Amino acid sequence: MAGTTEAVAAAKRAAGYQAAGMVEDEMVIGLGTGSTVLYMIERLSGRVRDGLSVSGVPTSYQTAMKAREYGIPLTTLDDNPVLDLAIDGADQIDPQLRMIKGRGAALTREKCVAAAAFRFIVVADDTKMVSRLSGVVPVETIPFATKTAMGQLRGLGCRPFIREAVKKDGPVITDNGNFIVDCQFDEIADPAALEAALAMIPGVVESGLFTRFSKNTTVIIGNEKKCKVLTSADVVP
Repeated sequence: MAGTTEAVAAAKRAAGYQAAGMVEDEMVIGLGTGSTVLYMIERLSGRVRDGLSVSGVPTSYQTAMKAREYGIPLTTLDDNPVLDLAIDGADQIDPQLRMIKGRGAALTREKCVAAAAFRFIVVADDTKMVSRLSGVVPVETIPFATKTAMGQLRGLGCRPFIREAVKKDGPVITDNGNFIVDCQFDEIADPAALEAALAMIPGVVESGLFTRFSKNTTVIIGNEKKCKVLTSADVVP
């Protein structure tokens, strides 16, 4: 796929639209966060207007606002703790369908929703496919313990930085009232082990490593001409 803005947008739209077509009547679904998911919501709204009955659990205020704008009924995990499927985006996807997510700062709610779903549908353009996960892993921390957590994060081999807001002084504040620490890793040799290690640090709420969902994950890779669908059967050992 050509790397032009128009081509990437077309790929995202194709992936989002295909995912929206997988939603069945009476489903309760998780609604992820990000630009590709917004295309899914756009297409899903048309199906709702045509009579599809569906309820969505949003993973962020942004998604909730967009879903309401498009007329998609919303619910909560309190009312629906088990979801038929969740649809979300990703920042990186490796050949084993392990991912880095959450560079939009919604990683904790995204992981909660993914864990509640029977199926996890991930929509992305093909620039998100990588041979190996690397780079920035977002980590959500409680403000009270962010500085001490950063010291332990450095011990895992990263360079941590508190994410600064745009058009607002100070740090990014998540929908949960926490901070985002962006952890720059030169390489991630064992993503599952790193995810477990991050979770053990006091003050860390969640990380953007998603390594536990491969068995129920379907990845839809958008392309200008045709989408490619990957499942656990396609995982490279």
